[in-house]
Amino acid sequence: MSEETLKTIATFYKFAEFPDFEEWKSKLKDWGKSNEILGTMILAHEGINATISGPREGIENFINLIREDVRFSDLSPRIAESTRSTFYRLRIITRPEIVTLGDPSIDPNRVVGKYVEPKDWNELIRDPSVRVIDTRNEYEVKVGTFKGAENPQTDTFRQWPNYVKEKLGENKKQKIAMFCTGGIRCEKASSHLLENGFEEVYHLKGGILNYLENIPPEESDWDGECFIFDNRVSVTHGLKDGETELCYGCRWPLSDEDLKSENYEYGISCPRCFDSLTHAKKKSLEERHKQLELARERNVAHIGLEMPGKSSLAD
Repeated sequence: MSEETLKTIATFYKFAEFPDFEEWKSKLKDWGKSNEILGTMILAHEGINATISGPREGIENFINLIREDVRFSDLSPRIAESTRSTFYRLRIITRPEIVTLGDPSIDPNRVVGKYVEPKDWNELIRDPSVRVIDTRNEYEVKVGTFKGAENPQTDTFRQWPNYVKEKLGENKKQKIAMFCTGGIRCEKASSHLLENGFEEVYHLKGGILNYLENIPPEESDWDGECFIFDNRVSVTHGLKDGETELCYGCRWPLSDEDLKSENYEYGISCPRCFDSLTHAKKKSLEERHKQLELARERNVAHIGLEMPGKSSLAD
């Protein structure tokens, strides 16, 4: 693998008072263009959430420009490298929240759970008195999770408050350890629990990505791959590219059984959506798949193709 083929991927977020977030959109676009940055950035009153890719020097320059603002001076991105085309464009999105819980009163800058370093995580989650909860959504959990973790079976993070109300019960003294992809959902989820009376709440610092980067496979309690929000789809230990594939029709992770099914058609459908896709949708997917193959033959990116995954970043 030659150095020239490698792309640097940076994942980062920061909760901060950010009332001028809409004014940042144009300058981030300008900085991104001058540094050859692609990816997705979400801006809101509460801060920044982003996964971007580009040449290493461009990534460093771009992040350093953001760090010039005192609110983001301690921005600490998680860095990985890949030969894959992780993004096709730079999207900068403004929203009410950088991770959508649906309750703007929850503020991780005010109260948040206890951070647990990756080196201490195994000991914590192996404690039988600790309730270990995966705060991610169902399609992410399907790709991989920590051994013995509880799956809330949510489709979006907005469903987290209902899960807490219905499943965590009235025992506010129970020990709860949570984790998510990069740490952002856990910050909000832990803040939500503390605001609702739970007393002992822990979360994995830097999320699964930090754990996979720092804990070797032979010492790991992680099972499977980690779903991520770019065209790599998943990563493994050392943040190496994973092998997970997604269905273009329903945007769901595919199992080995799915891939062998007679109802699986690459780029179009899988057993989960085979009978539910409309004729128009199938035709659209067939045309998109055709254009993708033509683009691959010419060795160029097909700009009309977004990542065949769920919504941007950690919704």
